[in-house]
Amino acid sequence: MEADELLVLVAGGDQKAFEELYGLVSGPVYGLVRRVVRDPAQSEEVAQEVLLELWRSAAKFDPGRGSALSWILTVAHRRAVDRVRSARAAGEREQREALRANHPAFDHVAEEVEAGLEREWVRRCLERLTALQRQSVTLAYYEGYTYREVAERLSLPLGTVKTRMRDGLTQLRKCLGGVA
Repeated sequence: MEADELLVLVAGGDQKAFEELYGLVSGPVYGLVRRVVRDPAQSEEVAQEVLLELWRSAAKFDPGRGSALSWILTVAHRRAVDRVRSARAAGEREQREALRANHPAFDHVAEEVEAGLEREWVRRCLERLTALQRQSVTLAYYEGYTYREVAERLSLPLGTVKTRMRDGLTQLRKCLGGVA
């Protein structure tokens, strides 16, 4: 049975279908999460969270919007990105707390300037992308569209959008010094 059929059965509470779906998608989910999160232990944790989320939210899958595997991998990618952002934010909080411990007089102006400089840095890096790459990246990461939705919105083949995204994100990563 294919993932689309299995996901519909899972939405109805079929545990056997979930076991089969788990076996079918756990590898690709872990692989995608591992590429985003990088840490093996956290990748396993995120992959398990994604698979648990599939059990809980299978009814949200709309076969009219794409394949089950695409939907599942989109869920996995979003969860992995959330984990990376959360970890980065926690690290930044710890760093700020350490600085505050050494410098009790907190300077709001300095923090606002720093945040403004970071936004400006990202904006400048986005400007270095081609207009087509910037458009795709903006739709996906700032407006929350999936790659498939970006392709539909721009009336382009999905492969073209994926290539633009890959190239654009590679350029951003280089521009931001490997931080992104």
